[in-house]
Amino acid sequence: MFVTPSRGSGRGPVRVAIVGTGAIARVGHLPALTALAAEQPLEIVAAVDVAPAAVEAFCAEAGIPHPYTDLDRMLAEQRPDLVTLCTPPRLHRDQTVAALRAGAWVWCEKPPCPSLEDFDAIEAAEGAGDGGPYAAIVFQHRFGSGAGHVRELLARQAVGRPLVAHCQTTWYRDEAYYSAPWRGGWADEGGGPAMGHGIHQMDLLLDLLGPWAEIRAMAGRLVHDVETEDVSTALVRFRSGAMATVVNSVLSPDEVSRIRIDCERATVELTHLYGHRNADWRITPAPGVPDELVSAWTDFGADVPSSHEAQLRGLLADLRAGRRPRSSGGDGRKSLELVAALYKAAFTGATVRAGEIVPGDPYYSALHGGAPGWAPAPPPAAEATA
Repeated sequence: MFVTPSRGSGRGPVRVAIVGTGAIARVGHLPALTALAAEQPLEIVAAVDVAPAAVEAFCAEAGIPHPYTDLDRMLAEQRPDLVTLCTPPRLHRDQTVAALRAGAWVWCEKPPCPSLEDFDAIEAAEGAGDGGPYAAIVFQHRFGSGAGHVRELLARQAVGRPLVAHCQTTWYRDEAYYSAPWRGGWADEGGGPAMGHGIHQMDLLLDLLGPWAEIRAMAGRLVHDVETEDVSTALVRFRSGAMATVVNSVLSPDEVSRIRIDCERATVELTHLYGHRNADWRITPAPGVPDELVSAWTDFGADVPSSHEAQLRGLLADLRAGRRPRSSGGDGRKSLELVAALYKAAFTGATVRAGEIVPGDPYYSALHGGAPGWAPAPPPAAEATA
């Protein structure tokens, strides 16, 4: 049975709990919550971490009144309206479902969870009627003034039909990065750079161009001794007919995140690294486009950077209104489906079409699909005893 969230009426402060007190909680979620608490009724009532010393230090530094090491106990005692998840992907399904069943909305860090099966279980646990509770994924790169302006230009085809696109996440991660035992493994990290790094730019590409139709891909382990890939490339055809290349890498010393969309009347390009502002977007008109149109296209308005704060502001408004937030449900699932299809295409050599990975498909329950050379090695058999 679902518990009706108390904030559906919009009365009183939204009560928030942070689960996981590592780096992303400190640099992403806590600053966003603190900034928004200064402008609207919101209070952080609790934090949860399996390490007692870590959660106690986090709460002491942030002025959070209630530290916990047990999620279920926190949900029962504090009854938060919103839970923000900053834990490893392998924990997201169970923790999100627990929070939803306690009546809390959830804002979950990417990667969403290790499989489409897990995501569908989360969606099934959401509220059956209007008002939620709902679970949204942290895809902050599709928020902010720049992405909003370009989305509107593309939606009304002001710059013409999108034709050719490029989506690039070429970052660099050394051996020290992979020394953490949970990195580079399917079970804990969920995937390699396609899942853990490039999913942000792929999500933004989908948000701008709409549904995809088919994908072909390659993946490799060129440097790092890991279970997952350290580089992937893909060709994607969109339902509109537009075609895109996608590159995800952790082998690239000159780090950059980039999206380029060539349309009939202009090229739209975003170049940044971990977040973007209006100045990071560039619009290059085709020959003959009137100057007054170019001026309108390049007027991005007030600068709202992409950020956790920008996405969370919208989610809190949705929570108070009782409406489904962006990057939840099917809108949040679409990027994970593209990642799953990329892996299937890379590991099988086949063209994968949107919607084909369903229950019964090996890539539905695990992104490695059990593919030889890519699936985790089975544990060693126990030695026979005399």
